[in-house]
Amino acid sequence: MKLDILAITAHPDDVELCCAGTLLAQIALGKKVGIVDLTRGELGTRGTPEGRIQEGLDAARILGVEVRENVGLADGFFKNNEAHQKAIIPFIRKYRPEIVITNAIDDRHPDHGRGGALVAEASFYSGLRMVKTYDEQGNEQEAWRPKHVFHSIQDRYITPDFIVDITDFHDKKIEAVKAFKSQFHVPEYKGEGEPQSYISSPEFLEFIIARAQEMGHAIGVKYGEGFTTARKLGVRDLSVFI
Repeated sequence: MKLDILAITAHPDDVELCCAGTLLAQIALGKKVGIVDLTRGELGTRGTPEGRIQEGLDAARILGVEVRENVGLADGFFKNNEAHQKAIIPFIRKYRPEIVITNAIDDRHPDHGRGGALVAEASFYSGLRMVKTYDEQGNEQEAWRPKHVFHSIQDRYITPDFIVDITDFHDKKIEAVKAFKSQFHVPEYKGEGEPQSYISSPEFLEFIIARAQEMGHAIGVKYGEGFTTARKLGVRDLSVFI
């Protein structure tokens, strides 16, 4: 299956928090979109790895993505090295996306910045035919390099290089975020004896909404999601700008 956009981020729920509105907007335009989580989020303060996988599948149904897979790297302890780059490259070559969206270049959680760098480098090496990888059937994969790698903006504010208008999709984005009921403030979740965490308070969801409002305000719309890119962007038609 060839995808137009593949979101590859460190933890189940990263995509929902930082770029779900953008994915929804692209799906509405007819684009094929998929998600790959690097880890199962097994170091999370709340919930279980198995539960988070199911929550991720629930969120994927809400978003309407074509596929959601998990690389199975160690939460907190994956590295930007050859072994882990080669663990990601098969997914890039399998889905052959034109665009990869990944974690922020720097963030509060160390996995985010490291994950963003890991995915960006894997996306480059995926285009080298001398890097050998194999699909699930043992067949050698063809090289493939995405045209763009975009980094989301997560907990820490980073000045965006561009902002996507997600106004029409913001409510659905929040619905997808709340599919991770073990992680965020969802009153009906019964996590007996589990402590509160940085992201499980009502205030954290308010922050996510406020960040989308801030990004939207910057481009004259209600809600937005911002991204950075190492590569300069070019256009042929100035009317693409809002």
